[in-house]
Amino acid sequence: MRTRRTLLISALGATAALAATATAGIPAAADAAPPAPAAAGTIEVSTAAELKSALTSASPGDTIHLADGTYPGNFKASTAASPGARITLTGSSKAVLTAGGGYGLHLNGASYWTVKGVTVTGGQKGIMIDSAKGVVVDTVTVHGLDMEGVHFRKSSSGGVLTNSRIYDTGNDGRGMGEGVYVGTANTLSDKSDGVQILGNTIGPDVGGEAIDLKEGTTGGRVAGNTFDGKGLTGNHYDDSWIDVKGNNYVIENNTGKNTTNNGYETHSQQSGWGCGTVFRGNESNLSGATGDKQLAINVTNFSGSCGTTVHASNTVTAGKGLTNIGVTP
Repeated sequence: MRTRRTLLISALGATAALAATATAGIPAAADAAPPAPAAAGTIEVSTAAELKSALTSASPGDTIHLADGTYPGNFKASTAASPGARITLTGSSKAVLTAGGGYGLHLNGASYWTVKGVTVTGGQKGIMIDSAKGVVVDTVTVHGLDMEGVHFRKSSSGGVLTNSRIYDTGNDGRGMGEGVYVGTANTLSDKSDGVQILGNTIGPDVGGEAIDLKEGTTGGRVAGNTFDGKGLTGNHYDDSWIDVKGNNYVIENNTGKNTTNNGYETHSQQSGWGCGTVFRGNESNLSGATGDKQLAINVTNFSGSCGTTVHASNTVTAGKGLTNIGVTP
């Protein structure tokens, strides 16, 4: 294997190592300090085989750096890091993970990883995040998929997707090509809570909603994104930029154009869910919408026990209006 690890050892660590060598064989004092943790390193990779090896061998604090090039295959990481010692997978957009099916990149139990800069294309799904807390996906490009682009699943809480571009998904034509998918349909056991989706460009040619926020998930934030719904199929009700089925989400300062029906929607797929959403500062251009409602924000199951707040700072161009409920200043 040609993987190269560059150790970053501090002067203090080097001195400690020399001292340990000099005193080999001498019993340690009862109050001696514990050994210092292994120093973080950078793993340079340039082939698919090297990448698979690095994903397996990386330790908390390490960085895996991809050279520009194509990396064919399906890639998986399952080592958990920590908030203070993340594992980072990074490269430019010219470092392209190309799957021939399945998941392009699967973070399975790989909590506190950062994935930055790379491109993921081909396969069924782009970046799948399972049972992994605190994952950050930053400045990636995801496209050319049969189904969804980025999926936070199996109680992958506290994740962030930011500054990324997702387009050309759902190519199997079944309306299951969401740009971003949070949670699991028809279950309340997937607690992928507190996921933030910030400053991304999603679309065109996304075969499902740009963002689908499932029942069972709560407390996320969707802000500063740009949506282009050109390519929505209408299958499985994929007729809006965002469909909120979870609770207590904040949807703010997003911009959308091109939709087959409404801009943003809430639904109660399970009793007590699809509630507590706050919409503010969103701009909706419904020119060309073909549905029978054509609202910027369509709210279902609105009641005293399942409220939604639509602020007057939301705006709409064309269509039939801003919302079907009262507006809050």
